[in-house]
Amino acid sequence: MTGKRLNIGVIGTGNISSAYLKAILGKDGLPGFPMLDIKALSDMRPDAAAARAEEFGLKAQSIEAMLADPGIDLVINLTIPRAHVEVGLKCLAAGKHVYSEKPLGITVAEGRQLLGAAKAAGRRVGSAPDTFLGGAHQQARAIIDSGVLGPIVGGTAFFQCPGHESWHPDPAFYYDRGGGPMLDMGPYYITDLVNLLGPVTRVSAMSSRLRQERVITSEPKKGETMKVSIDTHVTGSIGFANGAIVQIGMSFDVAAHKHVPLEIYGTEQSLIVPDPNFFGGEIEMRRRGRDEQWVGVEVEAPYASGNYRSLGVADMALAILENRPHRASGALALHVLEVMEAFEQAAREGRTIAITSMVERPAPLAESLRNGVLA
Repeated sequence: MTGKRLNIGVIGTGNISSAYLKAILGKDGLPGFPMLDIKALSDMRPDAAAARAEEFGLKAQSIEAMLADPGIDLVINLTIPRAHVEVGLKCLAAGKHVYSEKPLGITVAEGRQLLGAAKAAGRRVGSAPDTFLGGAHQQARAIIDSGVLGPIVGGTAFFQCPGHESWHPDPAFYYDRGGGPMLDMGPYYITDLVNLLGPVTRVSAMSSRLRQERVITSEPKKGETMKVSIDTHVTGSIGFANGAIVQIGMSFDVAAHKHVPLEIYGTEQSLIVPDPNFFGGEIEMRRRGRDEQWVGVEVEAPYASGNYRSLGVADMALAILENRPHRASGALALHVLEVMEAFEQAAREGRTIAITSMVERPAPLAESLRNGVLA
């Protein structure tokens, strides 16, 4: 740890690691995050770590060497979902802060174990997604907070696609324990909804699994068959502490649809929020009234015109250095994980599930947080 920089290690050099590294190092026209000093990359497959390190001009080392290195302050955990907590616990035991890809864990019980270990070690846990910090979503939040929509009645949230086997190079984990549309894509939508509306209090749901096996159509495993161990179509309702009720649909079974990703309904106006898997996008509003039209809203908040994966890590690093709360926190991720787990329980038991954890909405990004500089 030196000045306004934190020394970073990355464990897991699969598909998503490229986006993190480009954002941190300032590739593809992004400004970069100078408070993150990447020291090494690790992976359970040494050849994968070496290849990614060569691609970005970084050093590769074993996971054991990374955890033993006293110079590394924070580890970005980009392993598959089933390994998030196992790897996170090892990082904490080694005295590192840890920031995990989503979801925080695959069960609430193991998520609580991770946060308990962090508290005992005096270290922090952060978790993706951090897309809710993007300019479009911060702008949407400012609109809601201004009160112009009136009391919030509810909304809709939809991610529905045919599945990931047509594009991902190794998609089997999406259909195994810890996968599925809710744990895969739900974190983006539910985290953004908590950012926009506040904490969740209850969940009702139904789900289905129409196929027990699926065929990979992407390279390099084209033609291989995957076992489906999770439900692949989930639908239900989320009740928020502020009284709003949001309908949600997450699916790997839908050929096509015309729902927008997020809509928020107030008594006076409605708001279209762009895809929470991205930092930017178009916002629209419409006043009540038969003759009113949807009107675009200019996005003035920062971080709206690129893929800033690692914005949450950068905020976490500076929060550690400045001794303030970080926004993409373990507590937020645990609350979202409890909501997602409640969908499975509600569908299985045919009843509404109460959410026991509460979390404060993360602080909005200030106007000064531009050009890769956070405060």
